[in-house]
Amino acid sequence: MTDMAFVGCEQQTSAAPGQQARRREVVVSGRRVKTVDVHAHCAVPEAMALMGMQVAPPTLLMARAADRIRAMDEQGIDVEALSINPYWYKADWDLARQLVTLQNEKLAEACAAHPDRFVAFATVALQHPDLAAQQLEEGVKKYGLRGAAIGGSVNGEELSDPKLHPFWAKAEQLGILIFMHPQPDGAPSVLASRFQGSGMLDNLIGNPLETTIALTHLIFEGTLDRFPGLRICAAHGGGYLPSYAGRSDAIRATFPDRCPTPIKKKPSEYLRQLYFDSLIFTPEALRHLIAEAGPSQIVMGTDYPYPWTKTAVDHILGTPGLNDAERAAILGETAAKLLGIKA
Repeated sequence: MTDMAFVGCEQQTSAAPGQQARRREVVVSGRRVKTVDVHAHCAVPEAMALMGMQVAPPTLLMARAADRIRAMDEQGIDVEALSINPYWYKADWDLARQLVTLQNEKLAEACAAHPDRFVAFATVALQHPDLAAQQLEEGVKKYGLRGAAIGGSVNGEELSDPKLHPFWAKAEQLGILIFMHPQPDGAPSVLASRFQGSGMLDNLIGNPLETTIALTHLIFEGTLDRFPGLRICAAHGGGYLPSYAGRSDAIRATFPDRCPTPIKKKPSEYLRQLYFDSLIFTPEALRHLIAEAGPSQIVMGTDYPYPWTKTAVDHILGTPGLNDAERAAILGETAAKLLGIKA
C-alpha cells in the first residue's frame, strides 16, 4: 500500500498508533449485515505527479491502510469502495492513457492487499470518450475494478453530450456501477465569483449543484432513455434534485416547448432508476430521499476521509419509516450486489 495515499483532514480514529480498534459488527433484527461504503476517496501520488500536482494540500494528512481500516472498524464499515475524484480531464490522449493506467493498477493493488475490505472504481479519461470506454472495460476485466468514478461534467461539457455515448454504451454493456462525484472544475468554478465570503460556498452549494445539473441533463436530454440499463450512483444524495424533483415535472408540463427532447417518463420518475448515497446529514433528509427514489436506490456513503461523518451506520439505523430489510439493503446489501461483493 506504499503507493496509495489515503488523504483526509484529520485522523478519524481514536485508537493509539499500532493499537487494533475493536471492530463494530452491525446487526439488524438479529442478523449480521455486511456494510458497504460507496463513497471513499484516495489518491495515487505518482499519477498526480504526472500532472505536476501533489497528493493534497499540506493541511491534509497521509494515512496508512491500517489507519483507514481501524477507522472503518470503529464506524462499523466492512468494505469501502475506493474512488479518485477526477483531476485529469484536461490531459491529452497520451498523458491521460498513462495516468489512468497507473491509477487503475495501483487501485487494483490496494484491493488485492486487503480483498475483504476494499474494492475500487476505475478511473477513466472522459475527455476522450472512446479511450474512456476502453479504459472502463480494461479496468473491469483486467484489473477487477467494480465500475468507474467520474465527475459531474467534462471541461464544461455535460455528461449528456452525445460525444460521451460510447462511454455510456460500454458502461451499460458491462452492467457496472458508475459513481458520479462533483469536482471543482464544474459549477464551483463557473460560479466562483458568487461563492466568495464565509461558508465555503463552493463546496456547500457548488458541489451539490454540480450533481443536480448533471443528473437533470441526463434526464432531459434523453440519456437515461437511450441507455436504460445504466447504473449511476450520485454522491451527496444526488444534490438538490431529489428535494425539488416536482419542479422538473412542472417545467415539462408548463413549458413543453422548452423541453423539445422527448423522454419516456415524468422527470421525477427517473430518480427510481438512479442510485444515491446517504450522505445528507439528517434522518428527515434521508427519509425524504427514500420517499422520492425508493429504498432500493439508496446506498451508504461517508466521503471518507473528509470528516463529514463518523456515524453513517447510525444515520441509516435511525432514519424513520424503514423496515429491517430496507435498513439492511441500504447499509450494504444493495451496494454489495451492484459492486459484486460476496455476502
